[in-house]
Amino acid sequence: MLIKLLAPQTDLTTANNVSNATVVRLFNSYTSPLVVTRTDSSDSAIGSITVNTKESIILEKDPTDKLSAASNEAFIKVVKIAYAN
Repeated sequence: MLIKLLAPQTDLTTANNVSNATVVRLFNSYTSPLVVTRTDSSDSAIGSITVNTKESIILEKDPTDKLSAASNEAFIKVVKIAYAN
């Protein structure tokens, strides 16, 4: 897997579109699993996923879609990336 960083890493202390990303790397640095929710630009829920402790996932989304965490938001690290298998 090859990852190209396209923006600075941030967290989900506020719901955001992660620099208008279409592909995002998420990392849960918390001591418990956390739920991340994807919403559209109008804040209507599209879906959610549980990210396990110390787990990293690659998530595809539309540029204006927002990501947020249900709790402990600062522990979800996100970065806009380009991705190749």
